[in-house]
Amino acid sequence: MLTRIETALRRWRRRFSRSEWMVRLLKLPTSKCPPSAHGLVLIQIDGLAYPQLQKALAKNRMPFLQRLIRKEHYHLEHMFPGVPSTTPAVQAELFYGVRAAVPAFAFMMRDTQQLVRMYDPDAATRVEARLQNIASDPLLKGGSSYLSLFRAGTDEGEAHFCPASLGWGPALRNASPWKLLALLASNLWGLLRTAGLLIVETVLALVDLVRGVIQGQNFLRELMFVPTRVAVTILMRELCTFGVKMDIARGMPVIYINLLGYDEQSHRRGPDSAFAHWTLKGIDDAIGRIWRAAHRSERRHYDVWIFSDHGQEHTEPYETRYGRTLGEALTEALSELPGLPREYRSAGRRAVQLEPARLFGAEWIEKFIPGEGPEHPHSQSPLALTGLGPMAMLYNLHLGGVPPAQVAQRIVERAGVPLVLYRSGPEDGAPVHGWCKDGPVKLPEDGLRLMGEDHPFAAETTADLVQLCRHPDAGDFIMCGWCAGERPMTFAVENGSHGGPGPNETHAFALLPADFLPPEQGYWRAEDLRRCAQTFLREIETPPAPRPQTAKTLRVMTYNVHSCLGLDGKYSPRRVARIIARYRPDVVALQELDVTRSRSGGVNQAEQIAKYLAMDYHFHPAIHMENERYGDAILSRLPMRLVKKGILPGPPPRSGVRLVPKVIEPRGAIWIEVQLEGEKLQILNTHLGLDKLERLRQIDTLLGPEWLAHIDCQGPTILMGDFNALPNSVEYKRLCGRLHDVQLHAPRHKPKGTFPSRMKQVRIDYIFVERHLRVKKTLVPRNELTKLASDHLPLIADIQLP
Repeated sequence: MLTRIETALRRWRRRFSRSEWMVRLLKLPTSKCPPSAHGLVLIQIDGLAYPQLQKALAKNRMPFLQRLIRKEHYHLEHMFPGVPSTTPAVQAELFYGVRAAVPAFAFMMRDTQQLVRMYDPDAATRVEARLQNIASDPLLKGGSSYLSLFRAGTDEGEAHFCPASLGWGPALRNASPWKLLALLASNLWGLLRTAGLLIVETVLALVDLVRGVIQGQNFLRELMFVPTRVAVTILMRELCTFGVKMDIARGMPVIYINLLGYDEQSHRRGPDSAFAHWTLKGIDDAIGRIWRAAHRSERRHYDVWIFSDHGQEHTEPYETRYGRTLGEALTEALSELPGLPREYRSAGRRAVQLEPARLFGAEWIEKFIPGEGPEHPHSQSPLALTGLGPMAMLYNLHLGGVPPAQVAQRIVERAGVPLVLYRSGPEDGAPVHGWCKDGPVKLPEDGLRLMGEDHPFAAETTADLVQLCRHPDAGDFIMCGWCAGERPMTFAVENGSHGGPGPNETHAFALLPADFLPPEQGYWRAEDLRRCAQTFLREIETPPAPRPQTAKTLRVMTYNVHSCLGLDGKYSPRRVARIIARYRPDVVALQELDVTRSRSGGVNQAEQIAKYLAMDYHFHPAIHMENERYGDAILSRLPMRLVKKGILPGPPPRSGVRLVPKVIEPRGAIWIEVQLEGEKLQILNTHLGLDKLERLRQIDTLLGPEWLAHIDCQGPTILMGDFNALPNSVEYKRLCGRLHDVQLHAPRHKPKGTFPSRMKQVRIDYIFVERHLRVKKTLVPRNELTKLASDHLPLIADIQLP
């Protein structure tokens, strides 16, 4: 009954969904997969470091992410983006599995001698062509993306606000005026909301402009940031959020969105500034809307993963520190070298936070930047300098016999650059040398000294720096704005920076459901996320790691899974298995399992769940009709043996004649013995009847010599299952005369109901233990997934053995 009501409500909600209306009006293609198929939404918060996220959570700036961690069983993990710590490098690793696809955000392609920045469509297209030659399995194949630098396998028109992409253009141009009018009318609230946010953000941006000018910032540059801030912080975010919700309604298999607002504002004022953290509230709200849309999807089972591509360092611009540009400083420092040209090509002197405005065709705003000429002056000169963020590269420097160590030393001592690296030879395995204020360095031997003992990924960063110096498009000399003991510096006009080896810019985060454990190294990389996503989308079983075992502590779970039929009307054993995996019990008692029943697709649900969890199982069919079976099971990762399984007595005979005979569903029990650290434990699972007298007979049988009082039922004993009895019933009290109810004996625990999962609950699912066993902890997980997967909630208990 509950399932039918929930399914009907979802059907009506879908009919009035604005996203569904837009899909139909624009005649966008929808997924033809079965509703039980899995889908994935990847949400990237650009530039948010792990420490900054912790600060935002502590100050309640991201309440929805707090809810995911506190209630939805998400785990916050460390992530290493690699070096260069830039968006294109991380996206290439995530989408194609290729590390360090580019040496920096701005660099020179040596085959054409062209200076590029990765927001340029031609540059992004050429780099992606290289990636496609290396890896033929892009992650977003058949899906969609928003604010990605690469298409990553998406079909034509499914890469939105990306370089050289048309996005929604064709669909909107082909729609009739009446359809567009209907769309505007159906999304009137969303339009009004966005308009209000734009007005508020514009006012805040103007107020901040005044503050910036008072603090000594350039007026024209501050004025130029106003439309950029509004576009990136509000307009891009709202358009992309609505687009993702629409793609969820379409049932796209994988969806990627990059939320840029925090990264752009932290470039301007610094990563820990209130100015930058203000944008996190809007990002948190957008994530909440996407997550709710994903969990209401009728076309797929969606997972939502949240991560960042890198962090940022609070930096000081080179020009502010030294009063001149890096190019001028290098010209003076290297003036004694024979044959040095006095002119060079440059790229990336402008602040990186201006670049996203190009996606709106806003190149015109660059004309108002004072004091900066054409992008690539003096193109006839072979000497080239790229500097964007804390990494700068010098190309085509003819040394004329001067040792490279001497050049690196001059750059450090005369130009004030903290660290300069270079490859000692053209071969792939050539050693990497360099210079810092303390003298010559060699990588990887001096990596820990350069990174510092407090660096979260010192060894990994050193290894990536070595590979960066060997990149085919890396400069002859690579200049870093930071090393241990130095104040971070950037070669752009910005106060927050990334792209280098700093401890914050290389410390990202991943927020994933708890059944996805970090790799063996203890932290995530983008390629790890890629492998995990591919496995998830292909619906390949990846058994979860067992829970760390503490001294003779047994975690048990009982769960009535309702034939794996969720309140959304979908059969999904994998969804049930994932709930179990998140809590990693040692023993699981399941009730109402279908085995080869046509109504649930003819699958063996007990076997599927056990296979996913890498557990052994024993199943007892209370109902057996030809090839179809229905009953209960016990699963465990511990050594176990089946002791007994059987049918319990039905209700006593009643006097009188029934006009309509009552159908009585047979009830059964299953008893296994498991071993934990050499001790034998008796585990029983049952599902009692709906009639009170029937339950009393069944309980008397369970407490009698055939089951709990049997001569073989020795040692610690646990009885659990769906008893269909309330705590004030005679049946319950009879059981409590022999055993302890874990919800009453867990410390600091208030008993919670388990049925029905969506409404005010009552207690009918129980775990009973022998009186000498200690209950350490009891849990009734009630989150969006457990409320949806079955009409019961699971009950979990940690039992301390004597």
